[in-house]
Amino acid sequence: MRFGVLGPLHAQITGQDVRLDGPRQTKMLAALLVDANNVVAMERLVAVMWDGKPPATAVRQVQDAVSGLRRNLAACGAPGSLISTRRGGYQIHLDPGQLDLLEFDHERQLAERHGTPYETAAALRRALACWRGDALVDISSRVLEFDAARLNERREATRKLCLGIELDLGRHREVVEELAALLREHPYDEQVAEHLMVALYRCRRQGEALQVYDRLRRTLAGELGVDPTPAVQALHRRILVADPGLAVPAGASSAPDPRPEGSGAAAGEPDVAMPVRQLPLDVPDFVGRADALAQVAGLLGGPAPDRAPVTVVVGGPGVGKSTLVTHAARLACAAFPDGQLYLNLAGTSDEPRDPALMLAEALRALSIAGSAIPNGLSERAALYRSLLVGRRMLVVLDDAGHADQVLPLLPGADGCAVLITSRTLLTQLPGARHIDLDVLSPAEARELFTGIVGRRRVEREPEEADAILDCCGNLPLAIRIAGAKLTGRPAWTLRVLRERIEDESRRLAELRIGDLSVRASVELSLRLLPDDAVRALSLLGLLGPYTLPGWVVGPLLDRPDAEEVLDTLVDASLVRLTATDAIGQPRYRLHDLIRTCAVESAARLPAADKRDAMVRVLSAWLDLTGRGTDGLPAGPLVAEPGSAPRRALPDAVVDRLMADPAGWFDVERDTLLGAVKLAVDWGLDELAWELAAGPATYYDHRCLYQDWEHGHRLALRAAEAAGNGRGAAVLLRNLGQLHIYRDEFDEAVRTLESSIGLCQDGGDKRGEALSVAMLATISRVQGRYDEAADRVERALSLAVGGSDQHLEAQLTCSMAVMRLMQGELGEAESWFGEALRQARALDDGHRVAVVLRRFSRLHDLRGDQDEALRCLWQALATFEELADERCAAYTLLEVGRVYAGRQDRDGAVPALERAADLFHRHGDRHDEAACWQLIGDLHAAAGAHDLARRRHGRALELWQTIGDAERVKSPVVPSSP
Repeated sequence: MRFGVLGPLHAQITGQDVRLDGPRQTKMLAALLVDANNVVAMERLVAVMWDGKPPATAVRQVQDAVSGLRRNLAACGAPGSLISTRRGGYQIHLDPGQLDLLEFDHERQLAERHGTPYETAAALRRALACWRGDALVDISSRVLEFDAARLNERREATRKLCLGIELDLGRHREVVEELAALLREHPYDEQVAEHLMVALYRCRRQGEALQVYDRLRRTLAGELGVDPTPAVQALHRRILVADPGLAVPAGASSAPDPRPEGSGAAAGEPDVAMPVRQLPLDVPDFVGRADALAQVAGLLGGPAPDRAPVTVVVGGPGVGKSTLVTHAARLACAAFPDGQLYLNLAGTSDEPRDPALMLAEALRALSIAGSAIPNGLSERAALYRSLLVGRRMLVVLDDAGHADQVLPLLPGADGCAVLITSRTLLTQLPGARHIDLDVLSPAEARELFTGIVGRRRVEREPEEADAILDCCGNLPLAIRIAGAKLTGRPAWTLRVLRERIEDESRRLAELRIGDLSVRASVELSLRLLPDDAVRALSLLGLLGPYTLPGWVVGPLLDRPDAEEVLDTLVDASLVRLTATDAIGQPRYRLHDLIRTCAVESAARLPAADKRDAMVRVLSAWLDLTGRGTDGLPAGPLVAEPGSAPRRALPDAVVDRLMADPAGWFDVERDTLLGAVKLAVDWGLDELAWELAAGPATYYDHRCLYQDWEHGHRLALRAAEAAGNGRGAAVLLRNLGQLHIYRDEFDEAVRTLESSIGLCQDGGDKRGEALSVAMLATISRVQGRYDEAADRVERALSLAVGGSDQHLEAQLTCSMAVMRLMQGELGEAESWFGEALRQARALDDGHRVAVVLRRFSRLHDLRGDQDEALRCLWQALATFEELADERCAAYTLLEVGRVYAGRQDRDGAVPALERAADLFHRHGDRHDEAACWQLIGDLHAAAGAHDLARRRHGRALELWQTIGDAERVKSPVVPSSP
């Protein structure tokens, strides 16, 4: 498996090129590879896919592209874990030898650790050998072009470093042509010119060395109006006088290459005993399940400490438990030469088999018949165990209903093992090990479906095949039914079946053929459940296809605690425990077909009961959202509560969940958006807008613009349709702030003015003040300072005397900034002092840091750079402690400005590069451009003209993307809040 981004995009697995279906999959793979082994945020993937404004369905389209990419990789033999879903994005997992970029970085690191110049140069050469041309040269994406530019700059820096070391090692003859070619590529690069002059001089080509200097001097003077740096001029003079110090330095020695070695062997002998061979026929088209088979094999025949006398394969209806166990048992036959017993316990049927009858059946298989079989259960069990002593036998117990049905059938002999299938956890069995069986992987599901239907039919309609498998949820039973339908109807296209099963309301009826039925399989499990568990499953199905925390069952059933009911559903394999999230919550999910059965079951409940259950669970989400927002740094996006109900969970649950408010929001991102959609679908407009607006401070804090917009748009349509002016005003205001962050100022003005109108209609002065303050930000960024000041003053007059002191502190700081920009430094200082006093009185550390960052500009203007930097470093420490990356970036930009004012390039550039990286990650092109512009100015002032040209070029590209190319000609105003 080999991937490459250091040149044209390259993807090859087991010797064959990976098929990439169109530019979207190509861009997705490139974006994942550039950040290999790191989580690539959904917002970044959206930006990669669309250079302009993304469509409303952007997130879904990214998910589809990644899904298609996974399928194509798996088709070439890639493991299913190659691309994993992570919180907020995706991650590709690769070793250094599988990606040229990782190999390049690895060799660079080795070069830094090597002790001799020879070893260092060799490692750098190996790093450069990873390149096949310019990075991602065949990918059309503005975001990836910036990444490619950074990678290409790293290659050139590596190349120059390597050439410099080789030059010092006396390899001037070997490097002279490469240096000449490099200077032709970068005619302004004075470091390359300097190396080439030295190499030519040492090759006794003094005249050509002087010509290099002459061409460089004329190029810089004619195109940039500058002279070469003093260092290059000094080298020119040394060449003119044949300075002996330019002679070849002393050399060094090289290092040997290690060689690997290894060996191994194993042996084993089968034995033969009594011919009890009761295992069912193996399915001829068994596919996949490598991990589960390896687990079973290890438990049956692994080293003694790892073996288990009893193995229970647990899974939901139709997941393939019996098929797996039969296949595994047949593979293990050689380890059990005395035979294999098979007993079907029919635990999920209307009449589960009596263990006494099962023992009689087993005894007859062991040649005990007639009156020799005892009458009582315990006597039969004792004889059964006695007969198995000293024998190596495998006992398979299929479809066990509960532990009491299984216990009498367990042999006591050391050489025997038991394989059990069950839909229920059998934790009461002594020494039992459980294997939780899930649905097939996408690659396994496709292999099974193709084996049943035929490769030619699948290859003719690959998208239809994928859609059928998606409807089947990769459930083996459903795939077998779908495949059997197509096999029995050769005239059908795959599209016909897809159209019949894509409607959820008809899907279960269609997934039935002969005695096989998904609905019937699930109903067998439902019949074994108590009434409250069936009701809980029905209501869970109405919550949608999300991974949920366990506490939701309590509000659904209107109980303070429903853990026992949830445990019953998990034990019955109807609800799957998928993982434990980052804050320690178990997460649960219904398979899509089980959820469809649950929705059918819920149709029998009264409509009022279902609506009340939805209101209870949504009001619990709303209460938690409010508590989580209260635990985050205060911000201007917190709305006054509406009239939607709030349901508090038990204190112990709330305390556990809210121990890390930001962490709670991180793990519930998708579920919160699902809650907004659920509220909209049930016509609960008040709950919808409050659930959408509630996480706005979190979205702001984490720069999650896609989630922000998606939830707000959903709720806004519902609020406007219901005539909910208050909710619409809040949602429009928050969307206005989002437009400001995206530099969409015209749209922001329209949205905010609509919000102001609704606030005035409803008498909401606080909301009006917030919207007016946001309009002031637009005026300030666009250079209309008097208008901005008037708007801040208007907002402040609306806010003063109200209940929101945080807003008053924010607007006081904004007024200070406006006075500063109008040149009224004395008034600005007074306003800053008042803003600082208010923020400290509120014990609002985040607001204090914002004021300090703004205050630093006043100190800088007065020439007190030390005080300005003190304020900025203090603010930065607060923002980093709160993990507020955007405010940290604004602060680093200010740090860079202060150092730039001192002409301190070494202090300014690292801060500005860190800021640019943060702005780039969060899609803030305006301020990223400001960073590159300032870095370019600093390089130009220092005579590094090639670097300056590239940085200015990057700034110009960014401004062109936001339609503001004239910015390069004028000072840049930051858009920081």
